[in-house]
Amino acid sequence: MKEHFEKAFLEKDMTQIKDILSHEPAMINQLNEDGIPYAFLAAKTGELDIIKYIVEYSMASMNTRDAQYRNILHYAVLSGKTDSIPYLVERVGMSAFDGDIHLITPFDLAHHNHFTEIEQYFCDYYKTTYENTYHNPIRTGMFPDPSIIRVGDDYYMANSTFIFFPCIPISHSKDLIHWEIIGHAITNPAWALIDDLEGGRGYWAPDISYKNGRFYVTATYRLNDTGTVRRRQIVVSSDKPEGPYSEPFYIDEDGIDPSLFHDTDGRSYMLLNRGARILELDLEHGKQISPATLLFYGDQKRAPEGPHLLKKDGWYYLFEAEGGTGEGHRITVSRSRDLMGNYEPCPYNPIMRQWLPEAPIQRCGHGKPVMTQNGDWYMVYLCGRMIDQKYSMLGRETALDPITWTADEWPIVNRLQGPSCQQVKPVIALTHNDSSVSYEQGFGTDSLSKDFMTPRTPTPNGICVSNGILTIDGSHKDLNSMYAKNVVVRRQTDFVFSCSVSMDFHSLQNGQDAGMTCYYDENTYLKFGIYRKNEHYEIAVFEKIDEDEHIAFSKDITSDIETRVSDSSVFLNLEIDTDYLKRSFTFGFSDSEMEKLGTLENVYYLCDEGIHKGKRFTGAMIGVYAYAGETDCKVSFKNFNYIFL
Repeated sequence: MKEHFEKAFLEKDMTQIKDILSHEPAMINQLNEDGIPYAFLAAKTGELDIIKYIVEYSMASMNTRDAQYRNILHYAVLSGKTDSIPYLVERVGMSAFDGDIHLITPFDLAHHNHFTEIEQYFCDYYKTTYENTYHNPIRTGMFPDPSIIRVGDDYYMANSTFIFFPCIPISHSKDLIHWEIIGHAITNPAWALIDDLEGGRGYWAPDISYKNGRFYVTATYRLNDTGTVRRRQIVVSSDKPEGPYSEPFYIDEDGIDPSLFHDTDGRSYMLLNRGARILELDLEHGKQISPATLLFYGDQKRAPEGPHLLKKDGWYYLFEAEGGTGEGHRITVSRSRDLMGNYEPCPYNPIMRQWLPEAPIQRCGHGKPVMTQNGDWYMVYLCGRMIDQKYSMLGRETALDPITWTADEWPIVNRLQGPSCQQVKPVIALTHNDSSVSYEQGFGTDSLSKDFMTPRTPTPNGICVSNGILTIDGSHKDLNSMYAKNVVVRRQTDFVFSCSVSMDFHSLQNGQDAGMTCYYDENTYLKFGIYRKNEHYEIAVFEKIDEDEHIAFSKDITSDIETRVSDSSVFLNLEIDTDYLKRSFTFGFSDSEMEKLGTLENVYYLCDEGIHKGKRFTGAMIGVYAYAGETDCKVSFKNFNYIFL
């Protein structure tokens, strides 16, 4: 029967389709041998009569998804025929902005397959052009807990960095879509105080604000659980958004996720959880001047945190993150005519939440609103994408969706439809020509690029960049120690990418190794590099998965090294190719003689869910390291390339 059913769709035989469904009506929701629902085969015919019959007279569910999380509109677009598209969008209510597991939308399919009539319909219907749309997340990789402000025509954002240094990136944008790190809130190693902290501790959930020509950043300084004090709040300030910022002053009020609210009467307050508590600050003298008072605990009342206040049209709007940072994460809002309350919860809560457990963008919460210079409103919020619904390899990322205000003056995000995969750009956004392949090259020219970080602080002068060459002092502790130094990494921002670097191997002594690392924390990482063992050299991949430490594969390259050791200009090329959980490793002394060392099929451990130990909600990194052991060494690297599709 299935063979006849599929043939009927291929031949677009309406009579046969009706006859089969009259005898086997449930068959429309079954899958063919390729795993495609038969309703989608109907859509792929592009025949409006067949699609209307399936929608209106069969048992087909319009919530059905295939293994790639595509829906019936994806398949109708793939037909290349325009006839059925308005019907599915306008009558069935399918969205051209609905993404599959790779965030590919029907609008994307029409554009990239050059189905110009379908694309033009989408442009007309949504009153936009394809080039005037953007995709979430707007900041990929570890950019959690976003806080945003606008000053004039410029937007600034702060995100968490945990134990990575420099601490708390400050990013700039003109259009809310494209962002560049311009500085950090803490750049003085003596002020960071992160060297003794376990992975996942450090600086949590920063907030950036502006008052009287000065930028303020506050964050939770999260210590280890070994003492009686586990959380302190820090505040720094600067007259420039990029810094340098002042030495932190501390507020010893327990809680997390502080934000600053500057009221129109000139007084300044800090909010922090549990729920939303408020205390007044003397910013000039750096001290707390009132006890903390609970404004409102939250609407859902599970893990209420991330409070932000907005004053608009005589209302104080209190935004909170609730439900924990996992699947149930959400944004709620309440309001009061008076700062100190009482606060009334919004009848439309949660105003942002992902309700679909298999959708590509999950764990949406911790949002902060911003108004554009045109008077439009947007919300930045954290989100996460998972591999196989299991592994959040990229950590928590930043997304953006529009806010609209209801007739009864409540803010709702993306019309309560949850996070968008594709969205119309803000009016302020400039047109950017996106490329399917992007390149990020080099460590910097004479200073380290702001995209790079170190786990905890480097040693004095332990990292040097000159003429594009990075030289690092080898660490006396290996990466499995909190005290490993001078490890230089950047965020992994993509599921599929290639990263390569050239390294100078000449200075390695017995017991030392150096090369590339895919790093999560001191408990989970891999190393790909050269190991010196007496007079022998090996190229190896080493895995650290909690207590399991082992060489995954290796090759003796002593003879290759010996023929080149006298030539100091020869560097070894290392390359890691990443395809979701798979890592492939190649090496060679020139581009023409690259050799594959091996492949790891599943590096699941480079993410929050990899093991259950400590605080794990950062994100995968990639970069370079050098391990010196008990002696010293300096290792140089050049030509760092990160290429993503």
